Amino acid sequence: MATTKKELTLKGLSKNFHSEEAARELVESLRWPDGAACPRCGSMDVVKLAGARAGLYRCKDCRKNKMKDQFTVTVGTIFEDSHIKLNIWLQAITLMCSSKKGISAHQVHRQLGVTYKTAWFLCMRIRYAMQEKPTRRMKGVIEADETYVGGKSRRVGQLTGWENKTPVVALVKRDGNVRSFVVPTVSAQTLRETLLENVHPSSHLMTDELTAYEKTGNGFASHQTVTHSKYEYVRGDVYTNTVEGFFSLLKRGINGTFHHVSKEHLHRYLSEFDFRYNRRKVSDHERTISAISGFEGKRLTYRDSLS
Repeated sequence: MATTKKELTLKGLSKNFHSEEAARELVESLRWPDGAACPRCGSMDVVKLAGARAGLYRCKDCRKNKMKDQFTVTVGTIFEDSHIKLNIWLQAITLMCSSKKGISAHQVHRQLGVTYKTAWFLCMRIRYAMQEKPTRRMKGVIEADETYVGGKSRRVGQLTGWENKTPVVALVKRDGNVRSFVVPTVSAQTLRETLLENVHPSSHLMTDELTAYEKTGNGFASHQTVTHSKYEYVRGDVYTNTVEGFFSLLKRGINGTFHHVSKEHLHRYLSEFDFRYNRRKVSDHERTISAISGFEGKRLTYRDSLS
């Protein structure tokens, strides 16, 4: 089914994909642009079973090898074994992709008419599928910074006063993508491991004056800092405003939308914010299409979502 630029909005979904069958046709067209293929063996020698439940296919190659041969477009995706209708899934994905500061499970529960438990698990599955696994290190001008997410500290302004918070490190390429991580501590060793694993040595590193960056910074083409303690925020093209802007967006979402995110689940919320930030220059429709297209091969059971 061909889609127009305006279809994957809430208005477009209610008009064009209000039924589960229409939603299934859309997902099939995105997952199988060249025709249905078996998600288990990749064979395109498949046949659609008429009269069976909607969207059911049979793989002839799997049948020859006496393997499980029936499948639908949901097999091997976050939709597999879900009792939620696909059109409801599309609405939830659209809401999460178009909400700049995120949308809470309570809001999804109210807007889509599902239980809160269902909405929570649905959102966690989508966040899990939004997680991107980079294949190469970042190059160019890279800004690095750290922050703390969580409850109020007891001793404001002191590093030792963040016992109730979770440390997060973010790396942002100027005019490019972000990668954010939950880390055990903000130490020289942790920052060094994160930077060396994700940033190419030919890159130019920009940080604040935190001493933990000093030795690690020597491993890059250049390392320049701004001294925030002396109210220095910009010196020519040396600044960390880009990564701080990402943290500002993240914290507005955590504090204003979700109010509280546990340490155990924070990494999934970071995946969601990274996903939207890295597609900030495209429309909500294109962002939603990108999300649906990237859900193949990603599954999350309810038990796994609790950890």
